[in-house]
Amino acid sequence: MKTFKRSGGILLHPTSLPNEFGIGTLGREAYDFTDFLAKAGQTLWQVLPLGPTGPGDSPYQSFSAFALNPSMIDLQDFVEKGLIGHEDLADARRKNTGIVDYAFVNTSRGDIFSKAYRAFCTTAPDADKIAFRTFEEKHHYWLDDYALFMAIKESLGGIPWYEWPDELRLRKPDALEKTGKELEERTAYHKFLQYVANCQWMKLKSFANEKNIQIIGDIPLYVSYDSSDAWANPRVFILDKDLNPEMVAGVPPDFFSETGQLWGNVLFKWDYLKETGFEWWIKRVAHNLKLADIIRIDHFRGLVAFWAIPFGAETAIDGQWIDAPAVELFEALGKKLGNLPIIAEDLGVITPDVDAVREQFNLPGMKILQFAFDKSTANPYLPHFYTQNSVVYTGTHDNDTVVGWYNELDSEDKLKLHRYLGNISTGIHWQMIRAAWASVSDLAVVPLQDVLGLGTTARMNVPGTLSGNWQWRYLDGQLHDEHACILSELSKLFNRSCPESEQKEEENSGGE
Repeated sequence: MKTFKRSGGILLHPTSLPNEFGIGTLGREAYDFTDFLAKAGQTLWQVLPLGPTGPGDSPYQSFSAFALNPSMIDLQDFVEKGLIGHEDLADARRKNTGIVDYAFVNTSRGDIFSKAYRAFCTTAPDADKIAFRTFEEKHHYWLDDYALFMAIKESLGGIPWYEWPDELRLRKPDALEKTGKELEERTAYHKFLQYVANCQWMKLKSFANEKNIQIIGDIPLYVSYDSSDAWANPRVFILDKDLNPEMVAGVPPDFFSETGQLWGNVLFKWDYLKETGFEWWIKRVAHNLKLADIIRIDHFRGLVAFWAIPFGAETAIDGQWIDAPAVELFEALGKKLGNLPIIAEDLGVITPDVDAVREQFNLPGMKILQFAFDKSTANPYLPHFYTQNSVVYTGTHDNDTVVGWYNELDSEDKLKLHRYLGNISTGIHWQMIRAAWASVSDLAVVPLQDVLGLGTTARMNVPGTLSGNWQWRYLDGQLHDEHACILSELSKLFNRSCPESEQKEEENSGGE
């Protein structure tokens, strides 16, 4: 059964949007970008994980698998609702230089958020207060723990939960009740921020959907050790009696790294998850399918078998493969949630059992054009080897931009690329986008950096590095009608922009 209709879109995290507040938000700039997608004939907007980020600013290391990042809240919305004045935004303004200034963002929001919350409590219309209470009740299964977690973390200077006093670290009932009362206002404050972020995101998603644009969300397979999930649900993870990890996540040594990659995330205790009917995972996927129309599961192979590294190891060398119950998990998800519009991130060294699970549940995998042009004539990332049930990218957030990548190719690989693509006088980035759009893959997605033809300085992330990532933003005026025109023409040419009804009419008329 076909899961996705032929379509195309752009990968852009909301933090990369331009504005005057140091980081992209869910405000006017997000709606302007949605309008651009519609004008360009695109029907997909892919984002990175939307959760609150910790040290390193990575959206793949979040304080919660359910919460949204308050840094993305549109501050102007508080002004429009009368919760703060225009003058309150003065200290939060920062010229967009194309870089997110996380230190500035993290220190410039607190007073604004606090003032808006106090005003909401005293002056907001009853309908808004009722909506807030309804949100709290609907999301209590994760929101209560998350808000208390953030309030405690805040009160203790931001240290990770596994360094908290034992009575809080181990969630002793008396200590939690006492601390909960002491921090009641700050706990409610963090719930308020989640309410605001959720309202703004769902409003933006509805706007996109009305324009025939679907949101592709992103689920990191693993959660951070320093997260409300690990603190509040320790039985879900492989932790010892003192709540220290017994093993942590990573990947083994390969062609790219002699020592593998040591991520340090906590691993799932799959036996417990099976016993509970995969309840935690079902809630997680269901929640994300409300936030997005399609979700991508990062490191999908870890659901089939995962590389477990002893806690405290300095590298990933001494890990071991441990099987995970992917089939049972997806059967449970399908039974509870029905159709699963999920993309499987299947990059790297993928074994036949991983492909078998992906195919069994009809999940499209990923194809990266930048991986295609090496010395091999049988490279599976060459477009003529693709299958329809796949998603093709010029590159992802972990790759260099197309222009940066091209500049580093040796002469032999460049020659192969030129022979494959043909005329590149329009720019290598447009020829790579054209190759993606022309492929048989049902879905085609391009990072905005490649639409703009930017070089390595616009790269979003360099895997294995701990600083300088997740910062890129585009500038006001950098994206314009010419880009929309070219994308629209490519999408029409390769049948990636037609709404389903128009596509059916063309089929019925013989395509004339």
